[in-house]
Amino acid sequence: MTTRPPNCPYAHSHRHRKSGRGEDGGRAIEHRGDTWHLRSYAAVKQVLRDGDRVRQGIDAALGAKAALQTRQRKPVIFQDGAPHREQRAAIARFFTPSAVAAYGALIEAASERILAGLRRSGRGDLSAMSMQLAVEVAAQVVGLTNARRPGTDRRIAALMSQAHPRTRLGRRLAALHSQLNALRFYLLDVRPAIAARRKKPREDVISHLLAQGYRDVDILTECMTYAFAGMVTTREFVGMAAWHLLEDQALRRDYLAAQEPERHRILHEILRLEPVASHLYRRTVAEVRLRHGGETYTVPAGALLVLDLRAANADPEAVGAEPLALCPQRPLARGVHPFALSFGDGAHRCPGAYLAIKESDLFLQQLLRLPVILQRPPRLTWSDQLGSYELRDVTLELASAGGSGGTT
Repeated sequence: MTTRPPNCPYAHSHRHRKSGRGEDGGRAIEHRGDTWHLRSYAAVKQVLRDGDRVRQGIDAALGAKAALQTRQRKPVIFQDGAPHREQRAAIARFFTPSAVAAYGALIEAASERILAGLRRSGRGDLSAMSMQLAVEVAAQVVGLTNARRPGTDRRIAALMSQAHPRTRLGRRLAALHSQLNALRFYLLDVRPAIAARRKKPREDVISHLLAQGYRDVDILTECMTYAFAGMVTTREFVGMAAWHLLEDQALRRDYLAAQEPERHRILHEILRLEPVASHLYRRTVAEVRLRHGGETYTVPAGALLVLDLRAANADPEAVGAEPLALCPQRPLARGVHPFALSFGDGAHRCPGAYLAIKESDLFLQQLLRLPVILQRPPRLTWSDQLGSYELRDVTLELASAGGSGGTT
């Protein structure tokens, strides 16, 4: 068990979790029928690392079961066993620290270009800016660099938008709209990238998939997976990190004065506190035994496991006392990452973790060195489809442009 955290200068009232949704809490391990809810750090980590008895819960995650039944190949995020290990080993080269370092100049140039609009107008929407950044960077890794029209970021945002119509006709129209968004993304972004790489392969994911014999529809599915896992999540994290840093001038000053390891530690602590994805889903293929509080829980084969990352990341046994306070200096239990389980763990741990933090850091450094303020707290909602928070109306204003209000 960890010790009590030090007297953290940031751990006062408004340094706590901003993305609370009223459901935090509950027993560490509980089940209702064949659905088991795990909120303990140790239990969630055990499940994520158990590749022999546990598989991806594709019927629960992203509503993927029906969509994948017609696919010849599952996206890598939904694979398990040997096929998953082979694919992960093949794509790992795109996300190594040395590979990410090569994107440093691209990230800095993109950040400079994106923030130029803020400098000119004195105002800007951080949600739109961070989405543009995330798409530009991830597109280089994936290979989505041959769009027939500008606006890849807007088309990906449309892919991830959701509606909740109450009527049968409304639901049918929403489904049709979703299919049209996917078709538009395919025709304007994915198909041109595939055509270009059939002629001249490059060092990116689409070229690798073509070499593996993937069909266009399979590549589209992979690109949509990367759109969420590598683009949308980074967009939301940049907004959340900026919200924390803009609200506390001491934290902002320390972040800008720090070297890269200390800056990354601050970002990791924000991510621990505010994981973008709230839940992961798994299914047991064999009996699993979990221990907590001196009790043993036997989970039968075929059970659905709902892994609560928000609760696990705030487990005092792993992250110490006051787990809902932001404290980059907090002592952690042995083996606990500074970001806890926000990037997952085990075989399906996010391969782009280092890239996400690196691009967030480079962009936030440029942003926070401007005399920028947050005009008002962002509008926070939840995506039931993706199980993640969404920050919108993140309006920034340059103080020199007459902004005397805002949150500080």
